[in-house]
Amino acid sequence: MSERRVHLSRSAPAAYRALDALSRTSKQVAVEAGIEPRLLEIVQLHASQLNGCAYCVRVHLDKALEAGLDADVIAQIATWRESGVFTERERAALELTEAFTFIHDGGVSDEVYDCVGGILSEQEYVALAWVLVSINSFNRVAIAGRYPVPPRAPSAAPAAAPAGA
Repeated sequence: MSERRVHLSRSAPAAYRALDALSRTSKQVAVEAGIEPRLLEIVQLHASQLNGCAYCVRVHLDKALEAGLDADVIAQIATWRESGVFTERERAALELTEAFTFIHDGGVSDEVYDCVGGILSEQEYVALAWVLVSINSFNRVAIAGRYPVPPRAPSAAPAAAPAGA
């Protein structure tokens, strides 16, 4: 038996549309800054993992697969510091993701800011920052509302990459 929760997006659609507009705008800013879809999905998936948002993890898993990430790269996101599958830009973006997601730990430290700023351009930093503000907001909406993540029907599961691909 599931617990009934207020569904924020249905209960205040104007506020949800504003959040959706922020998300769309931040992604457009990211595209204009040269942030590729792969990197966008890596940071949104990681923020959702860190926040424990199963609903957004599902959404961004599907989008990550569409953006060309394979199962190995997706599985390595949680252990990115120990993994060699990420580029320097992706590692900087993952570092920034953790700083923005764990803002209660002091925010973006000078060390992280300087490290990330040495790899990403100012435009890229700004773009990713807005994407992270957006995904962290969506995570909170979905978590507070306990948005369901039912098992996938076998035919609805994302297609697996061919062996050896």
